[in-house]
Amino acid sequence: RRKLRADVAAAFPALSAEQLTEFIPNKEELNVIKIYSHKGEAVTVYMNNRNPILFEIEKALYPTVYTLWVYPDLLPAFSTWPPVLQKLAGGADLMLPGVVVPSSGFPQVERGTLCAVTLLGNRAPVAVAVATMSTAEMLAAGMKGKGFAVLHTYLDHLWEYGDKSCPPTLAPLVTDAAEKESAGDEEELVRKEPVTSLTDPAQPLDLGDLSLTDSCAVLMGRDELNEHRAADTAEGANPEEAENSRTPQEQMDALFNQCFFHALKCKVKKSDLPLLTSTFLRSHMFSCCPAGQQLDIKKSSYKKFSKFLQWMQHQKIIQVKELNKGVESIVEVDWKHPDVKAFAVPEGFSPASAAQDSKNEEREQVYHAPEIIPLYGVSTKMIPLFQESGHKKGSILSSSEVRNIIMNYVKMNELVDETNKNFVKVNAILCDCLLDKSEQDEVSNLKWDDLFSRCLERLQPLHQVTFFGQEPVVRKGNIEPIDITIAQRSSNKKVTIIKNLELYGLDPECVANILQQKVQASATITPLPGAKDRVQVQIQGNQIHHLAKMLLEEYQLPRKYIQGLEKAPKLGRKK
Repeated sequence: RRKLRADVAAAFPALSAEQLTEFIPNKEELNVIKIYSHKGEAVTVYMNNRNPILFEIEKALYPTVYTLWVYPDLLPAFSTWPPVLQKLAGGADLMLPGVVVPSSGFPQVERGTLCAVTLLGNRAPVAVAVATMSTAEMLAAGMKGKGFAVLHTYLDHLWEYGDKSCPPTLAPLVTDAAEKESAGDEEELVRKEPVTSLTDPAQPLDLGDLSLTDSCAVLMGRDELNEHRAADTAEGANPEEAENSRTPQEQMDALFNQCFFHALKCKVKKSDLPLLTSTFLRSHMFSCCPAGQQLDIKKSSYKKFSKFLQWMQHQKIIQVKELNKGVESIVEVDWKHPDVKAFAVPEGFSPASAAQDSKNEEREQVYHAPEIIPLYGVSTKMIPLFQESGHKKGSILSSSEVRNIIMNYVKMNELVDETNKNFVKVNAILCDCLLDKSEQDEVSNLKWDDLFSRCLERLQPLHQVTFFGQEPVVRKGNIEPIDITIAQRSSNKKVTIIKNLELYGLDPECVANILQQKVQASATITPLPGAKDRVQVQIQGNQIHHLAKMLLEEYQLPRKYIQGLEKAPKLGRKK
């Protein structure tokens, strides 16, 4: 601890002795975590009060944003525009066109100087970066090119190790009206660069692709970016062309923003609070999704709905709290927020839920569980037993027809045991058709049930499938059940795999879409290995409970045709 305090004092001489003692306390618990980058570089993280305060790479110490919020003047600071935060948190370095030039001028730094990055109007740093050129070189370059290599940002994985608090609001030391002018072209502000990446400390040897500024940590509201683009394309731009120019991820971000504000303004009431975040998404935001579109958080830059809500909380539109362990709720909504008040429901809005409901009704009306009847074909070995009734090889019979033929054969040949009518005497034909070689010298009679079961086992299995409104189809073999399995994927994640849906007249793509809506998990369709022209549905997590309800209750399929329902997770209170 003394050595660490000495290293901190050498690295950050701006800290006073009192601040140094407060920063590295003598008695409070100080934890050290070692994590690894995807390149195999060791990164040491120092934790105090459950928050990371320092991280060390190649014997160089760097403060985290949690530290800089307590000591905002620890490093020379450079300001940027709020929309740039999304790019920085996504793994970009800070380009000089995105740096706001204050009236008092830049702080004097040299190449390699550790700096803080703040947002315009707030002195609380949101990123830690290394200057790639001196102040003089920045000005000489005309404020063009890369200015700072970003190591760590607010909202990245290192920030997630702490209490995930938002930056405090610290008034800037200097206010300049010129600093509030438009940032110009957003796309020139930042450029993607490789950055140091970290993995889960619990798996130090499994080098993944999680980074300090991983794209999964992006929590920037796209509405601000859209405002900049709208200003840039206001003259002579077609709205449809502007919409098409956005990436699918940006379009999904915009859709989430639209549905969020629509739900707050038109669906949620004060009496609904506190409101489970899962209920808010499924019952309110989904119903505000326009027809023909579908909300999918995995296709957005947020990646997780909790991160989307964290950003809205950062905007001070809502307040989210964990009222029960692991369950978050919206406890407060600022309906007077300018963004909420300014939102207007799009003209001609038609909710996707209504379209989905109509599709569901249509599906329920159209789909009927097929009628499946097991059948049996006369095999070569069984011809002697069935030829008396006029059947030959390949004749197709139902189980009841087989039973009647056997009963008539036994009665016509007077094979019922006179002493016990529950038994049938075995003649030469029954011996050859139904008994194994080892049994032929020992078994002289059989019970009726044993006689019938042996007969059915030795016939060729077939099955007849009749779909609603179609002619019956006879197929060889027994029908394969709908097979549900749980597979393990990387990072100990589970996926549910569903096979053989086509055999029961179910559209795998339709089932995948409905499941994705129900459980809010990613679903994909892949070719079924070893089967031509058949596919399987794969959905994240153990979703057998939802599958069972859909197949048994909604589709009315008999349980005997579904395999794997016993693998459902056990329901119960977690201890």
